[in-house]
Amino acid sequence: MTIDSRTLYATLLGLKAPWEITDVELQQPPGEVHIRVALPAGTLWVCPQCGSAAPIHDHQERRWRHLDTCQFPTIVHARVPRLKCEAHGIKQLAVPWAEAGSRFTALFEMFAIEWIRHASLKAVAKQLRISWAEADGIMKRAVARGLERRQLEAPRHAGVDETSFQKRHEYVTVVSDLERSVVVHVADDRGRAALDGFWTSLTPEQREQVEAVSMDMWEPYIQSTREHLPGADEKIVFDKFHIAQHLGNAVDQVRRQEHRARMAAGDPILKGTRYRWLENPSERNWTAVRAFKLLCEIVTRVGRAWAIREAAMALWDLRYPGVADRNFAAWYRWARRSQLEPMRKVAAMIKRHWANIRTYFTHRITNAGAESINAKIQAAKRRACGFRNRERFRTAIYFHCGGLDLYPAFACSGA
Repeated sequence: MTIDSRTLYATLLGLKAPWEITDVELQQPPGEVHIRVALPAGTLWVCPQCGSAAPIHDHQERRWRHLDTCQFPTIVHARVPRLKCEAHGIKQLAVPWAEAGSRFTALFEMFAIEWIRHASLKAVAKQLRISWAEADGIMKRAVARGLERRQLEAPRHAGVDETSFQKRHEYVTVVSDLERSVVVHVADDRGRAALDGFWTSLTPEQREQVEAVSMDMWEPYIQSTREHLPGADEKIVFDKFHIAQHLGNAVDQVRRQEHRARMAAGDPILKGTRYRWLENPSERNWTAVRAFKLLCEIVTRVGRAWAIREAAMALWDLRYPGVADRNFAAWYRWARRSQLEPMRKVAAMIKRHWANIRTYFTHRITNAGAESINAKIQAAKRRACGFRNRERFRTAIYFHCGGLDLYPAFACSGA
């Protein structure tokens, strides 16, 4: 079947009556396809806001970038009427191929959004032959429409974590729905106000639906949750992986102390072994296990610290709170008698927070999902070579991890 160019582009744009294509022109140079779209005279106009009849006030010449025709950029032109509604004043008539305020067709924005999911804005802009600011605008509009469409539901299991924005200890607070593995809230800094904003965005009924919250032992987060979440003391679960981080840091302090003492005596046995004390023992082969066991027998202080850490992590393998209480009491006595000050300090910290560590055995949640989201956030930050301000960082987090409906309405409708 043979069709003319006007019919072809009307189909590609998804045009429906009364809109029609009046001209298709290939301009060579600069190597561009220009499509002109118009409305026939005598069309009945209605206000796009209220649907009542409205006369034409004037026309505005508009243009939109569309998907390329082969290697040629394609531009859509139209004289779009502005209507004078008695109730709402001057309103521009909506066009079916693009959203209001955009200089790109909906199909082009949909294509760009798919690119932005996998590449930096700079790379996307270069590939699509648009400016960086235009690519950034597409991303911002996608997030804005996604947040507007989102029906915020209270997560049954929430994860609260901070992620670094820049160096010098600058952070943003990220709240995740652990069951759906999506970000539901992003706020500047990691103070109490950052988490207050999430809790106050939920209704009292929605807060009642939150069964457990996994978080670090960070006092501002604890205070915010206790103030806003009913029954917070039974719902706060201090995250296993943050506790593992504290224990790992304590082992490393013991290693450095023993390393300095041995180097002073001319013994370099601990040189280059830092990560051997932090790696997962289950990932070692038989030869590595044997070599590590021999090392522990020689460097007894750091070997003892490592054993204390591994015994602490084994608590999370238990099934019942009562058994965990008894095992923790025995572990705490061992750690306090170890004569290893870093291990004694972390043991005291864990004891102070044990009430909300043992809630794990009721809710069985950790921030593993939140850490996975954090890894995606850091990957997006590396692709962007960092962010100059927190607003762009928040936008990127919602774009890549928010589980939002990002596409323009035209593209979503399948037109």
